[in-house]
Amino acid sequence: MAEAVSIKNLDLSLGRDASRVHILKGISLSIERGEAIGLVGPSGSGKSTLLMTMAGLEQPDSGTVIVDGQTLTTMSEDNLARFRGRHIGIVFQSFHLIPTMTALENVAVPLELAGHPDPMGRARRELEEVGLGARLNHYPAELSGGEQQRVALARALAPDPALLVADEPTGNLDEATGLQIVDLLFRMKHERGATLVLVTHDADLAARCDRTIRLRSGRIESGKGVEPVLEPA
Repeated sequence: MAEAVSIKNLDLSLGRDASRVHILKGISLSIERGEAIGLVGPSGSGKSTLLMTMAGLEQPDSGTVIVDGQTLTTMSEDNLARFRGRHIGIVFQSFHLIPTMTALENVAVPLELAGHPDPMGRARRELEEVGLGARLNHYPAELSGGEQQRVALARALAPDPALLVADEPTGNLDEATGLQIVDLLFRMKHERGATLVLVTHDADLAARCDRTIRLRSGRIESGKGVEPVLEPA
C-alpha cells in the first residue's frame, strides 16, 4: 500500500539560546494510506509537536516530512500553506473557531481561501454531514463544546484531505460527548478513505486505531512497522 506520510531522521528544537529544548530526536516512521494511527505517550514526550510537524505547522531543524507524495520540508511558506489548505485537515483540542463568524462561515472561509468553486455550498453540506444542518448561522458562543468540535471537524474534512490530524480531539469534552465525536471522526474517516493521525491520552480512543506509536522524551518507544530509533552510545 502507498505511503500517506513518510518521516525520516526528524529533529526539532523549540525556544532560543539557554531556553532551547530538543523536542523530537531522530524520528523516523511510515504511515500507509487509509491507516488510523494513535500517537500516545506521557505529557511532554513530543506527540503534539510531531503531529504539528506532519501538518506543516512546525518546521524541523533537520530531516524530511513527505505527505501525499509532497516534501513539506522543502516547500516555501506560501506553498506549504496552499498544500495544507487542500490536502491536510486539522482538528484541535480547543476548536480554534473564529468567534465573529457563524458555523457556516467558519467552514466556508478556508475553502474560499483555497480556491474552492462553491465554498458556501460545500460548507453547508459538510455541516449537515456532522449533524449541524440546523445550526449553520449560529456563532461559536451559541454552540455547545460538542457542537463546536463538530464544526471544527466539518472544517477539517471540507477540502476532502488526504491526511486528517487531530490533537486530543476529545480533551475539552465530557465523556458522552467525546464518544459521539470519536464515533463521528472514525465514521467520516472511513467514508472518505482518509489517513488519520491523532494524539490522545485516552486508551480507549487509541485502541480504536489500526496502530499506536508511543513516544517518550522525543523518541519513538514502540510501534509496529516503525523504524527503530537507537539511543546514542
